[in-house]
Amino acid sequence: MPIEMILTIISKDRPGLVRTLAQVIADHSGNWIDSSMARLGGEFAGILRVNLPERTIASFEQSLAALAEQGIAVTVRRDSAAPKPRGRRGHLNLTGVDHPGIVREVSSALACHGVSINELHTEVCRGSMTGEPLFTAEAIVILPPSLTIDELRTELERIANDVMVDLSLTESDNAKAD
Repeated sequence: MPIEMILTIISKDRPGLVRTLAQVIADHSGNWIDSSMARLGGEFAGILRVNLPERTIASFEQSLAALAEQGIAVTVRRDSAAPKPRGRRGHLNLTGVDHPGIVREVSSALACHGVSINELHTEVCRGSMTGEPLFTAEAIVILPPSLTIDELRTELERIANDVMVDLSLTESDNAKAD
């Protein structure tokens, strides 16, 4: 019976890191299911889900630990198969002049309303007109059944004024979460 595992990886960025991970997984008869990886600063970081035959788990974990000799830090967890959040999906976009506290304020408002963050991508880049650092965020969120998109949008618009960002919240094309 295959066992699902979640791996987190961090290493100095260099060519061949993904290939190295993929080879270790293949060497243990594993299957790469899904992942999210990115270069952040000079580091390469990622999270991925794999499944492997139960008989290969111990040697797989030993092989991953050995990657530390190559400067690749890997943390492994067995997938707990926690129930997925249920509700309506929303797509949140946010842009504003970068300053501390934006993520804290927005994520606090989401948490207070029982909204789960399914995906979050953030970036600071230079504004094309002013050259000032602009913070952008894009998130897929899951609203609890008792909360409407309009109610959440109203709350987030209040927060947007406080942290001086523009935001939009729309219902996702795949509106119903699993």
